Amino acid sequence: MDKGYAPLPWLTDIWSRLQSARTADRLAHGLLISGPRGVGKRHLAECFARSLLCRSRAANGTACGVCADCRLLDAGSHPDLIRVGPDPLAKSDEIPIAAIRALAEREALTPSRAEWKVALIDPADRLNSASANALLKTLEEPSGRTILCLIGEQTGQLPATIRSRCQQIKAPIPAEADALVWLRGQTALSDLALRLRLAHGAPLRALTELDDHLLEQRRQRLAGFFAIAAGTQDPIKEAAAWNSLGVALLLDWLAGWSCDLLRLMSAADSARLDNPDQRADLARLAGRIQPAAGHRFLQR
Repeated sequence: MDKGYAPLPWLTDIWSRLQSARTADRLAHGLLISGPRGVGKRHLAECFARSLLCRSRAANGTACGVCADCRLLDAGSHPDLIRVGPDPLAKSDEIPIAAIRALAEREALTPSRAEWKVALIDPADRLNSASANALLKTLEEPSGRTILCLIGEQTGQLPATIRSRCQQIKAPIPAEADALVWLRGQTALSDLALRLRLAHGAPLRALTELDDHLLEQRRQRLAGFFAIAAGTQDPIKEAAAWNSLGVALLLDWLAGWSCDLLRLMSAADSARLDNPDQRADLARLAGRIQPAAGHRFLQR
């Protein structure tokens, strides 16, 4: 995906609403942008931050990319863009209270160059209780020309007091047909429809996370999964092959396979499968499993 200064096609309605609010001087001081991984919410936040700080934006609000402010943004040195996140050198992946206190000090200052001062807090769901409380004070009494933009996948974990003081913006998963059109314009990779299903409909995940090697790993592990179910593979031996892939990926795959089995138990001709290329083998296995047992396995 090129860097670009415009939002992704399925987020243009959100973009238009944000630009209309900016034009009418009705922007909320706090924006909470949430959505599944890989739908473009961070790209949206970056584009909007650029739009607010650019002095020569286009009619649709996109940054020009060439003015002095845009060049500072490209260099990562614009004084009116503040990035807040976990300390990469710390053992904890939480956003510490010290980072929020530093934000509050800078937020209290008037913008140096642009009309606005913009803070991107990402991932916002990594705020601990102390840093969330400190941020609440800034949200309650923001300076006049500051936008605090919180971004994350699990923003429901944030305190209700934080969420209630932000305009909540949910970045949606696009329609499959629209996502495929966009993907075909970005890559020559094959099996885009399958990659998109495996990414749970998130186009950026389909584009960046699912390379051919990972697809082959998935094929092998699925074969092992079916072999264990058929009693022809030693589970301990198969587990050794799984260990190198990481827990998060394995749980994602297992959940997808389990959901497909349950879908096929409910309707053998189910149109919606996360693993459509494995329909025949999944259907055979689904016929041998009691639905209650399948639901228990997925819950575990």
